[in-house]
Amino acid sequence: MMRQTRESKKLSRDFGWLAFLGVLLVIGGVVGLVYTGLATLTSMLLFGWLLLVGGLVGLLQSVQSRGTSFFWLGVVVAALNIAAGIVVIRNPVGSAEALTMFAALLFLTGGLFRVVGSLVVRGPQFGWTLVQGAFGLLLGILVLFDWPHSSLYVLGTFFSLALLFDGLGLVSIGFGGRRVVSMVSEAMEPDTAATPGRPPVQPPHRTGFQKPEGQDRSAH
Repeated sequence: MMRQTRESKKLSRDFGWLAFLGVLLVIGGVVGLVYTGLATLTSMLLFGWLLLVGGLVGLLQSVQSRGTSFFWLGVVVAALNIAAGIVVIRNPVGSAEALTMFAALLFLTGGLFRVVGSLVVRGPQFGWTLVQGAFGLLLGILVLFDWPHSSLYVLGTFFSLALLFDGLGLVSIGFGGRRVVSMVSEAMEPDTAATPGRPPVQPPHRTGFQKPEGQDRSAH
């Protein structure tokens, strides 16, 4: 019982830390939605450092696995990641403008393919696919018309929304997990816990040989 209690407390504490992390992400997402320019620069710097660190780790792994057929491929990919990370870190504004242009082109092409595909195929999800395509086209056009000024808020908005929804998911998982752990602990407690100061009742057992009651009556 004590072991189960310790495990329940540990699980509840872990879920509590998960909910706390979710709250921090939610706060970061809300702050990012308020200050979208700061969120854009922060996301670009984080992206650049991730590229740089990932490239250094990939280069180290390539050096450790030299002599294999994938050595030069790993070196080239690592070098490209390192170069891209340095460029993004040194010029986050220009990198944000380039990524915003790339995102707008993705919205346009994706929306165009969805609209054309929904009109040609006309499947069971025709209306939903058409709405998605039209929304992608509209979003891409709006971003392109306001470019490069749109690069100050588009990436930051997407980054902040991702933080917000991830944080809400972690909060729901954390509080839901703690509730489940408490319910399981309460359900198992009456079956395993004994009454304080009272020994558990042992089932009675017979000693010796006793004749059945029917045989005793027949003897009389």
